[in-house]
Amino acid sequence: MNADLMDFRAQVDDFLQFHPQSPLDVYQRDDFTGLAYYAENVELIFEVKVQRLPDTEPLVTMETSTGDRRLYRRWGQFDFTAAAAEARLTIYSDPYAEDFFLPFRDATNGKETYGAGRYMDNHRPGLTPLGGNRFLVDFNYCYNPYCAYNAGYSCPLPPRENWLTVPIRAGEKKFA
Repeated sequence: MNADLMDFRAQVDDFLQFHPQSPLDVYQRDDFTGLAYYAENVELIFEVKVQRLPDTEPLVTMETSTGDRRLYRRWGQFDFTAAAAEARLTIYSDPYAEDFFLPFRDATNGKETYGAGRYMDNHRPGLTPLGGNRFLVDFNYCYNPYCAYNAGYSCPLPPRENWLTVPIRAGEKKFA
């Protein structure tokens, strides 16, 4: 397995168990032995050209796990192949197009992975802007939102356009 990926996963486990801002409560931390992950899947690493969407598009509202609403901009879309099928995802941004967010659901949700979906963003490895509307998309870094660990968090739910029918067997699995 890629040493950077192994190191990143160890850092996440350390954060969840010991950091004061961890979403795990004190009882979860006592029993925590690390997250479950898929083995690295190099077939789910892509350098993609993103079709930029117009800045004039109205902002969209994403509902959260607690019924709140958050505003996002549909920033761009990209196509890729997973499990021998064509797929398309939309990358969102904050209203100012400074932070990128890729929430998605796939065929593993509710069985192998968190039921509400998983995330990628540009603050972690996995969704890396390369310039010229190109991104490195590495699904091995996709993760569960904090509401997967603790119902006290309010997490955006992936919009219907980012519900994939194919499985994405990479990244974080369901939290036990």
